Amino acid sequence: MDENTKGNVQIITGKVWREKEQPAERIHILVSAPDDDTAVQLAAQSLQKEGFAEVEFEQIGEILEEPDEEPHASAYQGALEGEVSIIIVDGDDD
Repeated sequence: MDENTKGNVQIITGKVWREKEQPAERIHILVSAPDDDTAVQLAAQSLQKEGFAEVEFEQIGEILEEPDEEPHASAYQGALEGEVSIIIVDGDDD
């Protein structure tokens, strides 16, 4: 990661589809970025590289404290190290 992408750890929530006709999966993405636009761009690029067919971002916000529980604790650490961490969230709320 270069100096232009460092920043606070952001969390982006949304839905992804592995294939257009399949059910959506809920996601949380943790990424370190200087602003929301960069965070969304990095998240979209990462999801595309992982082969997701479609994405719908719902919310973005800054993580103010390091999470205590997994998988978010490891994802937060990964984001601090420059990774875009993708968490598939269990549950059927749609």
